[in-house]
Amino acid sequence: MNGVDPTMLQAWLTARSVARGLPAPVPDHGGFRVDTNSEAEVKRWVFPRVSEGLAELGRTIDAPRHLLKLCGSADELMAALPDGWQLLSLAYVMTATRGWIGRPLPAGYTLEVSRNGPVVEAQVISSDGVLAAKGYAAEGRDVFIYDRIATAPEHRRKGLGHAVMHALSLARPSSDIPQFLVATEEGRALYTTLGWRVLSPYCTASIASP
Repeated sequence: MNGVDPTMLQAWLTARSVARGLPAPVPDHGGFRVDTNSEAEVKRWVFPRVSEGLAELGRTIDAPRHLLKLCGSADELMAALPDGWQLLSLAYVMTATRGWIGRPLPAGYTLEVSRNGPVVEAQVISSDGVLAAKGYAAEGRDVFIYDRIATAPEHRRKGLGHAVMHALSLARPSSDIPQFLVATEEGRALYTTLGWRVLSPYCTASIASP
């Protein structure tokens, strides 16, 4: 069975909330609830592993935009939920302790880094002033997390995402602090080659919209 240590999960979610300006996660039903109140979702519950609390929420929630997330496989998540729920995404929680080795930016790009308290933002700007890549990082209690790492499609395969990650990693206060991120299937393959390892699959389900 997959899963993540609950203490570490809470630390990661707390840092993610800091990075995004969201309320801190609170313990709820054996997982952690974040009241996001955005257009995409009302709130989310994140569970370190399958539990009765996850199944209970699945039976009681009857509206879309209330997301149930599990550090576990898609099969585990959907088996715990009744009919009416649909799988939205499959990703991976990944971790690493090693740092990033810097690479020079390709010609025609510049890197800009800014900091607002515990949150660091890195942007790569092309010669024509277009935002080519960006990402965020945040310090948490005993964790350092990366968030919303993205490269514009027309600027991919040039190492810009690597440059963003390296710039963000320089803000990590100590090399002993573990690093966390959530990766897509494509991202998982990339980060694995850079020394990261999968801690757990990370799946999301929601009530189907009417």
